[in-house]
Amino acid sequence: MSTEVQELPERGEIVLTTITKIMDHGAYVTLDEYDGLQGFLHISEIAPGWIRSISRFVKNGEKKVLLVKKVGAERSDIDLSLKQVSTDQKKKKLLEVKRYEKGNTLFLKVQEKAKLSKSDLTKLEDSFYSKYDSIYDAFMDIARHGISVLEILKIPKKTLDAINQISSKIKLPSVEIRGILEISSDRPDGVEVIKNTLLNFTTGDKGKNIQITYLGAPKYRLAVTTQDFKSAEKKLKPILEEIQKEIESKKGSFKFTREESKKIREG
Repeated sequence: MSTEVQELPERGEIVLTTITKIMDHGAYVTLDEYDGLQGFLHISEIAPGWIRSISRFVKNGEKKVLLVKKVGAERSDIDLSLKQVSTDQKKKKLLEVKRYEKGNTLFLKVQEKAKLSKSDLTKLEDSFYSKYDSIYDAFMDIARHGISVLEILKIPKKTLDAINQISSKIKLPSVEIRGILEISSDRPDGVEVIKNTLLNFTTGDKGKNIQITYLGAPKYRLAVTTQDFKSAEKKLKPILEEIQKEIESKKGSFKFTREESKKIREG
């Protein structure tokens, strides 16, 4: 008779936990990603300095992102730290969990729509992981580039159709970078010069994911929306260069002031 061995986290790993019991000297937690494995958060690892009341920092039932300080494999005792987790590590972990949950939800929708058995679902999961790091990544790739990205995985047509239908409803994550254009022209037809220059970037292929809003002469807001900041910056630079070149070649002035960039949504 074989006994299943409990998987343990590694030292230095960032984990999502749930506070289960608060004591005078610390708090007991369960590790959400390790089947409720128990760990301990000592009072000295909750926050810097002297702590008068633990409940000011942690509460029963609360989710906390913690760092694994020590793992005792034989007794499965796990020491954790809250104060050693940076803001960036916390954000990254919460995003990772959010994406895992979204990917899992989409996966279960495919199972329901295609009426897949548990065995079919396991095979599909193995297929996805043979190409992608996560289920979420797979669905995002399909949503961006179409169901053809799964061709090499030899997935049954009924399942592909279900995946395609569900992926088509995904709202992709996007970011926006923007700024204020201040442009003018001393030519008699200056208004038309500016109008035609800007119109060139709001129609056809050039106008894709670009928005120019009139704010009142001589100011316009230029916004570029893409899937990430790197591609947005890459798209913005030649636009500004072309507008500046066109305006200045027709006795005009050009100035661009960046505004704060933002994420529109997380997929």
